[in-house]
Amino acid sequence: MDFMAEIDENDMRAVGYDAPGDPLVLHEIRLARPEVLPSEVLVRVHASSINPIDWRTRGGWRTPAAHAAAPGVQVLGWDVSGTVAEIGHGVHRFRVGDEVFGLPWFPRPARANAEFVAAPSRQFARKPENLSHAEAAALPLAGLTALHALTVAATTRAGQRVLVHAGAGGVGHLAIQIAHSLGAEVVATARTSQHDWLRSLGATEVIDHHVHRFEEVLRPVDVVLDLVGGDVGPRSVAVLKAGGTLVRVAPGPDDVLLAAAAREGVTVTPGILVEPDGAGLDYLAALAETGRLTPRISRVYPISGLADAHAAAAEGHTVGKIAISLGPDDWQNE
Repeated sequence: MDFMAEIDENDMRAVGYDAPGDPLVLHEIRLARPEVLPSEVLVRVHASSINPIDWRTRGGWRTPAAHAAAPGVQVLGWDVSGTVAEIGHGVHRFRVGDEVFGLPWFPRPARANAEFVAAPSRQFARKPENLSHAEAAALPLAGLTALHALTVAATTRAGQRVLVHAGAGGVGHLAIQIAHSLGAEVVATARTSQHDWLRSLGATEVIDHHVHRFEEVLRPVDVVLDLVGGDVGPRSVAVLKAGGTLVRVAPGPDDVLLAAAAREGVTVTPGILVEPDGAGLDYLAALAETGRLTPRISRVYPISGLADAHAAAAEGHTVGKIAISLGPDDWQNE
């Protein structure tokens, strides 16, 4: 039986969970379609993507999203690419039918693993025409994280040297391109098999951290983007120029890292948490439309395979991003 035949026109399908656990807790559910308030848009979701906060929250970690969640069934997902289905009073940025992408409500639940999402219009931007919905859905959380880290936390400038750890990851490969577009000289750490690709994105030097200790072979840099954690932060302090900046995305700096930074006269920013940013999305869209920012999709899963996507993401070896397709044929039928 076609599941859609059972759904009221004011309902929608989603994938969520009743209690944290392994990926198998995810299951298809039925929810009321969000109501559109003044200043908001209703977006029919065509694609989303997986970020660490998705599978960590589902697994029971006390992430910012877990703290913000209300009791009851939880629907994850924040990255959205889709089509405007309805506009609320006062919205002039978009019209029905416009293709948009965004990071609504973060870290509060956006419920992007559903057919529709409603949020303030300024938490979205027009989707770059040269990107597919899957590619556009890979940009918001990871792209804004990279952008905020490089331009707000570190104020990266042309001519500076920037070290991006985990350069082949979801945030890392976008950070390389954004730093390169700012005129910085970019160094990245990644496995040897990814070196040619990362150079094509703008990295001038790539170090295999499994072969070399980066602090022993790297010339001093102005900015370090630490997307790894652990001992990478304290080791990175040694390669920063005096007055340089280390941005640790998550978790924030610990006492060991702060002490090392104080000894060397460098700045360590608190752990940053990205937030909805329509202007930042416009910036990313402009880079994408001019060919200076291209998200890499390692695999696209249908929404019916969200559990498999979570499991794959949690393994930690994804190159680029994992996208989720929410087209009519991507749902389970009952």
